[in-house]
Amino acid sequence: NNFKLERYRKKNRNTVLFYLCGMIRVQTFTFNGFQENTYVISLGNTCIIVDPGCSNKQEENELDQYIITENLKPELLINTHCHIDHVLGNDWVKNKYRVPLLIHEKELPVLQAVKAYATNYGFPAYTEATPDRFISEGEKIKFGSASFDVIFVPGHAPGHIGLYFKEEKNLFAGDVLFRESIGRTDLPGGDFDTLINSIKNKIFTLPDDTIVFPGHGPATTVSHEKIYNPFCGTGSPDA
Repeated sequence: NNFKLERYRKKNRNTVLFYLCGMIRVQTFTFNGFQENTYVISLGNTCIIVDPGCSNKQEENELDQYIITENLKPELLINTHCHIDHVLGNDWVKNKYRVPLLIHEKELPVLQAVKAYATNYGFPAYTEATPDRFISEGEKIKFGSASFDVIFVPGHAPGHIGLYFKEEKNLFAGDVLFRESIGRTDLPGGDFDTLINSIKNKIFTLPDDTIVFPGHGPATTVSHEKIYNPFCGTGSPDA
């Protein structure tokens, strides 16, 4: 693995993980009852926020305190996909930091559906944020002096994307691939065969030492999942 765990802290039920990954620094917050990973990816004093799952004032304050302490200026807000646990903090982040929200166009109905069931999941205060721009596969988005590629990885959600930092070999994969597991496919727009296709043709074709930052659980690597993932791995390092 080419990443270094810089610091670990546990505060109440939330965990915060810090990684140094080449030029960029990655901080993971674990938010809401779904234990969703919210990422702040920073380079110098600029940052992007990926999948803000903060669902209450305590979680909002925790995210904001980090940004203040590190003297960061958020530039973008991006959803890998728009299931409820990944978008709970969209409206707060967008208005707090005055940043544009970027999603894949096929995720718009998924995002718009959240307000209809948010109360049933215990989030009656949920407010929908309107996307400012749609992004699609093949785009290279500048971020300070770095950039990342948008890859299209449907199966868990119809417009699911991953953010791939080629220079650092880091992939922010949302709920497509987890450590020794995969995203569920029984939600609207999900499909098992499509998901496995996305993993094998879009993720497993990346360098083996690529770090995969998932939407839930710990980080992993492409090489580890190729061997040990019971859903899509080969079970052999030589296969």
